[in-house]
Amino acid sequence: MLGRIVEVANDNRHLFVSRGFMVIRETNGNGTELGQVPLDDIAAVVANAHGLSYTNNLLVALADRGVPFVLCGPNHNPAGMIWPVDGHSTQSGRFDAQLATKKPLRKRLWSSIVKSKLNQQAAALEAAGAPVTPLTSLVAKVRSGDPDNIEAQGARRYWRLLFGEDFRRNRQAGGVNGLLNYGYTVLRAATARAIIAAGLHPGIGIHHTNQGNAMRLADDLMEPYRPFIDLLAWQLRRQNMTEVTPETKRIMVRGLYNDLMTNAGATPMQVSVQKLATSLAQVYLGEREQLDLPLPGLPIAMSTDLSAD
Repeated sequence: MLGRIVEVANDNRHLFVSRGFMVIRETNGNGTELGQVPLDDIAAVVANAHGLSYTNNLLVALADRGVPFVLCGPNHNPAGMIWPVDGHSTQSGRFDAQLATKKPLRKRLWSSIVKSKLNQQAAALEAAGAPVTPLTSLVAKVRSGDPDNIEAQGARRYWRLLFGEDFRRNRQAGGVNGLLNYGYTVLRAATARAIIAAGLHPGIGIHHTNQGNAMRLADDLMEPYRPFIDLLAWQLRRQNMTEVTPETKRIMVRGLYNDLMTNAGATPMQVSVQKLATSLAQVYLGEREQLDLPLPGLPIAMSTDLSAD
C-alpha cells in the first residue's frame, strides 16, 4: 500500500490524534485547525519545524501502525526516529534469523546492493547526459563484501560527473547538499517503515556497523535508491531551484511514487523498497536466495521530465 509522507515544516504547530486522524492545529492565535490526515494513510511523519508539539497518544498511534516519526535537526538532517517495538506478527523469529546471519551471507548481500547502486548511479548519469563508463566499469570489480571499497570509488567519480568538478557532498552544507539531505531523510523514513513491516530490526545492519546508528539496516537498503534522489536534485538545479523550499520538498516526496522497473513490472519506488525489505527477510529465513532489487534504469515518470528543457 502506498502511504503519504507527511511533513510538518511550519512553526507553532500542535499534532494530536482524534478518531483515527492525525490533526494539525495552530498553537498561536485562535488555535485554528489546519488539517487532518487518516492515520492509516500515513507512511511516515517528518517533523522539520521549531516550536512543534505533539501528544504521546499520537506517537503511540503511529507506532501501532508501524509509522516512523522522524525528528529533523539543522539542514534537514535526521536527528532521531521513533519506531515501534512490535511491527510484525513473526517479528521475534525474524530478529533471531537476522542475528544468526553468517558473515559470508552478509558479504554476498552487500555486494549485490553495491552493484545495484552503481548501476543506478550509471542510469542517473546517462539521464543527465554524463559519461557512464566510469561507473559501469566498476560493477564487475565488486567482490563479496566489497573489500576494495568500490562503492566509495564509484561515489568519488559519480558526484563530479553529475554535479561538476567543484561539487563536494557535505551533509552540513546548503544548496544542492540541502536538497539531498532532505530527499535522503524522506527515503530513509520510508525504508525504515518497510523494514519494520517486514518484521526486521532496523538497527541490525548488513554492512553499516556504526554503533551510534540505530538505523543501520535502513542505511544499507536505501543505497540503490539514492541515485533517484540525486537525479531529482540534479533536475531541480537545472531549473535554478537549489534551496529547500515547500515546492522542492513536494518534488522530492513525489519521487517516492515514481514507477521503477522491477522483475514484477513497473512498481512505485515506495513499493519497491517494501519488496526489497520483504525479500531480505525471506533470504534470512532461507526462503529465497536473492534480494528483490530494482532493475537498472530511470524512473518511468522522470523520463519525460528529463527530455524537456
